[in-house]
Amino acid sequence: MIRVLLADDEAMIRAGVRAILAADPGVEVVAEAGDGHETVSLAQAHRPDVALLDIRMPRLDGLAAAEEIVRTMPGTGVAMLTTFSEDAYVARALSGGATGFLLKSGDPHELLAGVRAVASGAAFLSPKVARHVIDGYGGERLGREAAARARAAALSPREREVLGLVGEGLSNPEIAARLHLVEGTVKAYVSAVLDRLEVRNRVQAAIVAYEAGLAGRSSG
Repeated sequence: MIRVLLADDEAMIRAGVRAILAADPGVEVVAEAGDGHETVSLAQAHRPDVALLDIRMPRLDGLAAAEEIVRTMPGTGVAMLTTFSEDAYVARALSGGATGFLLKSGDPHELLAGVRAVASGAAFLSPKVARHVIDGYGGERLGREAAARARAAALSPREREVLGLVGEGLSNPEIAARLHLVEGTVKAYVSAVLDRLEVRNRVQAAIVAYEAGLAGRSSG
């Protein structure tokens, strides 16, 4: 059972997200919060598998709450609920250790997939969020894409395959099954990819995969 803490200052948003999560018998919402301070307190009390946080909340915003949860509760994965107008916050959330980014207005199946991915230790970036963020760099976009392709080109063919699957939000067991490898080997590949790309976590690697055009193109 995946235990989720849901935090959003709008009760109607919480009700809608809770209803989606309740549709999966393997997911349980163990607590709800309406502000950042309450979020951190409830996370400490319940130790959920996933903290699903709105970015903008009173008293302590979701980004600061996420940073505190990541710092003090490494067993809890953090996913941010976002809108297209909040692109500027993604970089801070990444540096704070969040590994999931989900659209409030997105597909319910995507929300559930994201919660499962974050609970398993994988990264999940809503494809629409990823594309919108990358496109939002405007004049810098081509330069960033070229830089990402150059970074990916320095990887081995197998490492590029693994990077592409990380970009699709797959966990280590899922990558192992897709590539017919043992999970320990995949873990070693992922660690090598993170080191060689000089990124802190899987979601940062996923952005490189999107910018380099690798996500969704890996072979099986």
